[in-house]
Order: sequence, then structure tokens, then C-alpha cells
Amino acid sequence: MSVIDRDPVCGMIVGARTIETVYAGIPYAFCSNQCRERFEANPHLYIGHPGHKAPKQKGVQVVKRRRFKFGQSLTPLEAELLTEGLCGMMGIREVHVDGMVIDVTYDLMEATAEQIEARLTRIGLKLGQEWPERLRLGFIHFIEESEVLGLEEPPPH
Repeated sequence: MSVIDRDPVCGMIVGARTIETVYAGIPYAFCSNQCRERFEANPHLYIGHPGHKAPKQKGVQVVKRRRFKFGQSLTPLEAELLTEGLCGMMGIREVHVDGMVIDVTYDLMEATAEQIEARLTRIGLKLGQEWPERLRLGFIHFIEESEVLGLEEPPPH
């Protein structure tokens, strides 16, 4: 008998528990490693506390638009692969490629800039490595984590 669960991050129905984690003694199933990573980083964004809905359960969305820069302009084939690869991620709303720059619109409740960067690396594309760009991306990671922590519901007293 197959257990059917709903991914707490994206809401998709998950039939097989191939990607799961246990939190507070309760098993949770996920559609992808991306959703599992988001859950493990901030579980109370998705499951709340007894008697208190989590931000995700309330329908909260945190839409972000970020610009990523590559070391060189992308070919049309690279731009197509990049768009397909990113649009396959949960939470990605829009991808626009212009030469060596891409603009990505996404829901921070489902995807982070860090996860987007990891996907770019898996696709085989390399972001600009100059120290100002690395510093800017590190700052974005810090801002996103701070914003997400601010959304978490505190446990009831």
C-alpha cells in the first residue's frame, strides 16, 4: 500500500517516500531535494505550531527578483538550457536572459538564491567570480535567511 502525502513546501502530492525527513518524530515526504532542503532549513515556515498556522499554510509568498552575472555572455543554446533548468525548479516564476546577465523571479518560500546558484552550477554555467560579485551574493544569502527567520512563527508559550 502506497502512502500519499502532500509536500509541505510546494504542496504537491507525493506518492512514494523516496525523499523524506523526520522532524519532531513525524515523517514528511517531498517531491524534490530542493523542497526537503527548504523544509529542513526552516521547518516552522511550513508546519507551524499546535494551534498556530505556519506562514506557508496561511498562503504567504515572498516574491524576489535577483540578478545573476556570468563571467561571459551566454550562447543561445546556453540561455535555453539555463531557462529550462531553472524553470524546472519549484518556486521559479520567471527567467530572463540578456547576454551575461539573468534576472530570476522566484518565491523565497520555495527557492533561495543559493539553490538557484547551485542549479546553475549543475547546468554547467559559472557565475562571475570577481570579489564584488561573490560579496554581493553572500550578502543576498544573509538577507534571505534573515527575512525567512523573521517569518517563522514563534512557539506558543
